[in-house]
Amino acid sequence: MSEKVYVFDTTLRDGEQAAGTRLGSREKLAIARQLARLNVDIIEAGYPASSPEDFEAVQLISREIEGPVICALSRAVPSDIEACGKALAKARRPRIHTGIGVSDIHITGKFRDEKYGTTLAEKRVKILEMAVKAVKLAKTYTDDVEFYAEDSGRADPAYLFEMLEAAIQAGATVVNIPDTTGYAVPEQFGALIRAIREKVPGIDRAIISVHCHDDLGLAVANALAGVRNGARQVEGTINGIGERAGNAALEEVVMALRTRGDYFGVHTGIETREFCRTSRLVSDMLGMVVPPNKAVVGGNAFSHSSGIHVDGFLKDRETYEIMRPEDVGLAESRVVLTARTGRHGLRDRLEKLGYALSQEELDQTYQRFLVVADKKQEVFDEDLVAILHDEIHPVPEIYHLDYLQIYSGTSSIPTATVRLRVGAEVKQGAAIGDGPVDAVCRAIAEVTNTSAKLAQYDIRAVTSGTEAMGEVTVHLEQDGRRVMGRGASTDVIEASAKAYIDGLNKLLSVARPSGDVGSQQPGV
Repeated sequence: MSEKVYVFDTTLRDGEQAAGTRLGSREKLAIARQLARLNVDIIEAGYPASSPEDFEAVQLISREIEGPVICALSRAVPSDIEACGKALAKARRPRIHTGIGVSDIHITGKFRDEKYGTTLAEKRVKILEMAVKAVKLAKTYTDDVEFYAEDSGRADPAYLFEMLEAAIQAGATVVNIPDTTGYAVPEQFGALIRAIREKVPGIDRAIISVHCHDDLGLAVANALAGVRNGARQVEGTINGIGERAGNAALEEVVMALRTRGDYFGVHTGIETREFCRTSRLVSDMLGMVVPPNKAVVGGNAFSHSSGIHVDGFLKDRETYEIMRPEDVGLAESRVVLTARTGRHGLRDRLEKLGYALSQEELDQTYQRFLVVADKKQEVFDEDLVAILHDEIHPVPEIYHLDYLQIYSGTSSIPTATVRLRVGAEVKQGAAIGDGPVDAVCRAIAEVTNTSAKLAQYDIRAVTSGTEAMGEVTVHLEQDGRRVMGRGASTDVIEASAKAYIDGLNKLLSVARPSGDVGSQQPGV
């Protein structure tokens, strides 16, 4: 059996420190419940001494959540630790997370007062004493005490080792090595964890934890380097949220350990199928949108668009996927139809929709698909159905729209000019109407000299957004015959014109002795 890496989630503490975010106790509880479903090992519920609301949140989560260890943060200050002890009183598995700055930058910057000493050497001694006292006080509330050596990434290694040894002797069960400012690089950080394992007396009595920030975009890489070199607890947040550029994204760390188990040789107890649900909940609660290109849980993480990629994926998913979408809670991978997708991707999607097209029909549909795809970021299934209804039909095209011009506005009379091809002949006309659609229909009626009555007009957006494809259906009546015309375009006026002309073509078709070929369906 491989060794287990414990997953410490700090979304509710470090994650909530992201600028512009704030969670109430009930919102924190909702996220904590989902984190329990995700099966994280430790939930850092908050910093009780920071505010009454945070104290209440930690208290509520301690009382309501079963399963994970419930942890609360403190400084190496007695009142902070006492607040943690009180807030965690009802927790079934409590942990106090206390610590102090260990780098010279933190020591000289945060402990300037002469009561901590007048020289760096004196301050180091005083801070070491504070660390030991903090751990010992925390032990009076719970046996599970985690000690953080803040800014370990920039600390003097010898002093860091000394502080970790003292914390373990005082009773710390976990020692946290934070790269607080995201300063470290993977090789350096991995070497630091390895050195801690080799040089800190008593380190075998504590779990080494890594807490990495993403200021240089290296948080996940650093965390993984830590695991590779002996860390057996990883701290991070869902979606990588947190102070400044955020924390290591837990979903990325966990899936890296899982996907590359051959390299890391460890495992976690995470229920990875809950990742997408957890990600969405955190995003919604904090109002922080997950970028589409976000690893593991982003909207494009399992989406394929390029023709070469789509072709390879459809032949063998492992060609371009190293994880299964089902493993993180998605139903399936997605082929995103764009102008780059190619015929193979289009045919596959049409077949899934139930349309078996001939090569000629596919070529015709593909050409129209490219026109629509050039206007939209993505072509949806509803777009394809509209394109099929618009393009693939056996009705002879007597009338064909060549040109359409609309003049309309709040202070002008809507006017439409159309040019139609009728066989080899080109006809043009113009008309005014109550609105642009009425003007278009009147202009077409004038050019075709039709007596057909427009009995019904319907329009709907078949996709969402300002660039949505609009589908128009019209019912035309003439001499007791009734037909339905369809038209689709990102321009609803153009769709209306196409639908009207489609209806006229069908009227001419059903008037012929050969029968109503207009009612046939396109390759369904």
